[in-house]
Amino acid sequence: MGPLMDVPALEALLASDRRTVLLDVRWALGDPHGRDHYLGGHLPGAVYVDLATELAAPAAPARGRHPLPPASAFQATARRWGINTGDTVVAYDNSGNMAAARAWWMLRSAGFPDVFLLDGGLAAWQAAGLPLESGSVDAEPGGVSLPGGGMAAIDIAAAAGWAGHGILLDARAGERYRGEFEPVDPRAGHIPGAVSAPTTENLDGAGRFLAPSVLRQRFEDLGVRGDVPVAVYCGSGVTAAHQVAALEIAGIKAALYPGSFSEWSNNPDLPVATGTEPGQVAPR
Repeated sequence: MGPLMDVPALEALLASDRRTVLLDVRWALGDPHGRDHYLGGHLPGAVYVDLATELAAPAAPARGRHPLPPASAFQATARRWGINTGDTVVAYDNSGNMAAARAWWMLRSAGFPDVFLLDGGLAAWQAAGLPLESGSVDAEPGGVSLPGGGMAAIDIAAAAGWAGHGILLDARAGERYRGEFEPVDPRAGHIPGAVSAPTTENLDGAGRFLAPSVLRQRFEDLGVRGDVPVAVYCGSGVTAAHQVAALEIAGIKAALYPGSFSEWSNNPDLPVATGTEPGQVAPR
């Protein structure tokens, strides 16, 4: 089963006897008001997820802006959201699942299989004429156990050599890949050998994922093949999870580099490339 659930499927799930946990992951780079957006209106019963504190450990130059939290801390967080073993979890946001995908990937990586992204997110729910509720939801604590081992991840050393034997996709906007603009990280450009693959190109105009065949063609055009290992990074390991989801929809497994460019660019001993080509190294 793929990572997506559409609105009719979620409606049916919520009308059934199956325990379902909804996670509202409203977050975007440069917008610190995710909780306020949630309080103003969210899917009925949805629990707010704070990406900066619940889906990441504190930022550190050696680990990046959104390093993964310890497994024990994330299990405690998932229990605080009300998740029990056997539940179905559906995550969403209001930005094409760019943030919600981080929760999806982390739960999957932690060994929780039944987690999905609401395709189209909050906008799709509202477009269907379905109600929202305001205020905060405090879930009854759950008891889920997260054994780990569910998704592939690579570290900085593996990222450095990945392009020599596989495809390394950079999920950031093209201008950040090319080094024309860098709003948050210490150096502009990309990891040498990486291929530009902006995450926004996974979506249609309504913020829904493109069809599997369209996504597969997109990634094949970038050099992805069935016998070539694929890894993905972004700025801090958030939207790269969206790319991993898109690749899975296309039938392609990929590893995530959680430290991403925020970790890489903080290491002055590592080269950074600029321009449109994967390997053009910026002068120091």
